[in-house]
Amino acid sequence: MPSNTDTPTATGIAVAIARFEPLRAFLRAARLLVPLVLVLAACSGQPAADLPPVAAANLEKTPEPAPAVQREHARILAAYGGAYEHPQLEALLAKTVDRLVAASERPDLKYKITILNSPSINAFALSSGQLYITRGLIALANDSSELASVLSHEMAHVIARHAAFREDQARQAQVYSRVYTELLGDPQMGALALARSKVALAIFSRAQEFEADGIGVGISARAGFDPYGAQRLLTSMELNAGLNSHVAGRATANANTSPPDFLSSHPSTPDRIRNARANARQYASPGTGKRDKNEYLKMLDGLVYGDDPGEGIVRGRRFLHPKLGFTFTAPTGFSLDNTAQAVFGIKDNGTQALRLDVVRAAPNQALTDYLNSSWLENIDGKSITETVINGMPAATATATNDEWSFRLYIIRFDDDVCRFIFASKHATETAERAIGESIATFRRLTPAEAASVKPFRIKAVRVAAGNTVESLARRMAIKNRAVERFRVLNGLATGDKVKPGDLVKIVVE
Repeated sequence: MPSNTDTPTATGIAVAIARFEPLRAFLRAARLLVPLVLVLAACSGQPAADLPPVAAANLEKTPEPAPAVQREHARILAAYGGAYEHPQLEALLAKTVDRLVAASERPDLKYKITILNSPSINAFALSSGQLYITRGLIALANDSSELASVLSHEMAHVIARHAAFREDQARQAQVYSRVYTELLGDPQMGALALARSKVALAIFSRAQEFEADGIGVGISARAGFDPYGAQRLLTSMELNAGLNSHVAGRATANANTSPPDFLSSHPSTPDRIRNARANARQYASPGTGKRDKNEYLKMLDGLVYGDDPGEGIVRGRRFLHPKLGFTFTAPTGFSLDNTAQAVFGIKDNGTQALRLDVVRAAPNQALTDYLNSSWLENIDGKSITETVINGMPAATATATNDEWSFRLYIIRFDDDVCRFIFASKHATETAERAIGESIATFRRLTPAEAASVKPFRIKAVRVAAGNTVESLARRMAIKNRAVERFRVLNGLATGDKVKPGDLVKIVVE
């Protein structure tokens, strides 16, 4: 969660809330109405979490003017915690891109790579030739061929002009909806037209991803990289998504209730893995091509893993923001997730949820008036009361909709306002008491506490004789599902063993 954020847009909230199905109720309650334009070519195989709508077009036709490119670049940096500076990795990425460009169908195109300071698993491209990759995705990769598979895939989107087509279709969908709604006075038909267009766009995007996978594998193979790098990395991404689902408290069975693959903007990861394997077989047999695993892992040594202290850090149920100088602890049973827009929490597979963000507010505005403003709908005016939380002025209220009961808190914190939303599917005295106990933990960090907050980092270690997956996992700073996380981080399938002399990644503090 960034410091001193502006009031979040519906776009940002929608993307972040998409991770937790029950939190979509916040969208229905919040009066934060900003049009969604689905034109981003995000290719992680997961939702493009935390990213505002940006367009990735082709370099050959109607290039964007420099100011527009700069604006989009600035928006991406803001959404993803800024650029992550690592001279060695930046040099490796630039060298890899140059090698891929020379082997591509368009060796005349120029690209610039930026590492984003985000733990999310993502990569994408802009029309200016800007390529973006998160440090989370870099940390998940295990060799140079896996890294090359990501970069070549993004270059393939640019070469194939996918984003330009996506942008045209998304614009047409908005036009059709507006015609029905505004000119013909039929909002229901407008919504139906928009929904149909989005389904068509999703199917179109699915085909684009497969095409980009094929082009990307070909580029990587011709550049001398192991063409099976894409298959391995996609497998790690699938396992990582499953691990995060378990850590967040979402049952595997619930995943089966998600929309069918053809309604997704990306093919299902298993389909992409099979597709990547088939594409690689056209170029080489397994075990050929450049990988440089040890050299790659050595370069990752010291890379920040997970949250960056500048954006706030989750440690179990506790959230600490040393830059802003506060901390709070979520109720028992909650799993927290820190995003660029807010901190989200979920419990009991979605029967309870929470959201925290920080915004600027007029210093002379009473907090009770703030609650009565257009922040949320359906607030019970009689429930609005002033209070004090650990010496800080605060106000609280309740709100409801058809499915949820909300307990709201706003706390004045220096020049900012911290906004809490606690949501319960079934309001009970026990849940209300837990919320009260949680909000009472909100307090300032002492200077010593703020200085002591350190990020997790990747450490490359050599496997010694007698080491096992389990013994190495015990050295991880992250204790929750440490063995599974160690396997995912190192691309090890269930049953795979570590070999003495090999380098592996662990997470340390």
